Amino acid sequence: MPYTDKQICIPPELPELLKQFTKAAIRTQPPDLLQWASDYFSAVARGDIPPVRERSERVPLSNWAELTPELLKVLHQRVSGRLIIHVDELAHMWKVLNLPIDLFESVMTVGRFTEEIEWLKFLALACSSLGVTIAKTLKIICEVLSSDYDSGPPRIPFSTFQFLYTYIAEVDGEISASHVSRMLNYIEQEVIGPDGLIKVNDFTQNPRVRLE
Repeated sequence: MPYTDKQICIPPELPELLKQFTKAAIRTQPPDLLQWASDYFSAVARGDIPPVRERSERVPLSNWAELTPELLKVLHQRVSGRLIIHVDELAHMWKVLNLPIDLFESVMTVGRFTEEIEWLKFLALACSSLGVTIAKTLKIICEVLSSDYDSGPPRIPFSTFQFLYTYIAEVDGEISASHVSRMLNYIEQEVIGPDGLIKVNDFTQNPRVRLE
């Protein structure tokens, strides 16, 4: 093919179209992504309502498998504090715990993970399969990550909470960045103590903290 310096034109509607498709796929979490994508774009082309599952209709991934916070805590302990883990090693750990591969693949798809996986992001999405709301998901994450087994309520560093809340909100796609920023600023300035830790009650029972 001969070289050409002709500029490639990107249709102006393409970025928004792909953005809406990505949000719809994350919201719906179809078991067969390719077939669902075909149905989605066919509906859009016809001017029909695409097959997107609303928030209240979501089917959590836990309906497909026996996943518990306790098993996620075991998995977290086996990761041994690493921030990055290779997909093959994590898949082996997952298999050893007898967790089904379709659940693993669903988390991989939603998170767009490749060979090197950011463990906390993977864990956050796995926890979201157990939590109906973002607050519930973050509660489960705190329980999994907390090292305070019998000495009080689960708690984690605020910096970790900040990272995970921001990530989950981005994946959810329905919470504005400005709202996330306001909530995090309020929690940091008005809730967090000198130890820099956030407890579950700090964001589940404080009426001024609305994560969604």
